Amino acid sequence: MPASTFSTTTRATCAAALLAVAAWAAPAAQAAGQVVVNYQQPEQFADIGRSSWDRERTLKTLSGQFAALAARLPEGQTLRIEVTDVDLAGEISPWGWHELRVMRGNVDWPTLRLRYTLQEGERTLKSGEERLTDMNYLHTLQLRDRPGTEMAYEGRLVRRWFDATFTER
Repeated sequence: MPASTFSTTTRATCAAALLAVAAWAAPAAQAAGQVVVNYQQPEQFADIGRSSWDRERTLKTLSGQFAALAARLPEGQTLRIEVTDVDLAGEISPWGWHELRVMRGNVDWPTLRLRYTLQEGERTLKSGEERLTDMNYLHTLQLRDRPGTEMAYEGRLVRRWFDATFTER
């Protein structure tokens, strides 16, 4: 079989497989709950970056980490989260013309403060206020946390909190 025919056939097979997986997964995605995130006075947060670009990126990434949890909520449930403070892992250290976030494992662990309400329709199922932190953050990151990705330590905090608070054992 010529290489170009094999390549075309392989592409067509892969495309068909991807469409089948997307069609299979679509109903599950539609059946998920939703997460609504608000930030209370983010300009007062302990550490979300120094520049406006860093702060916007931090809030967008954190919102994405919370939104990823929506797929794990049952249909019809809404998790409302109000973030009241963020202190990212590490400390900003000047490095030449740039700033670099350095993780030392001393007193630079990640901390998030939030209030939450889980609702189904108008009924409140669970609510509370939490301080999420991991003082041992440099030693608890696992492969599934994707070290090297943006805000991996904070993402782990969010997932651990969600599992402990909303996953039935």
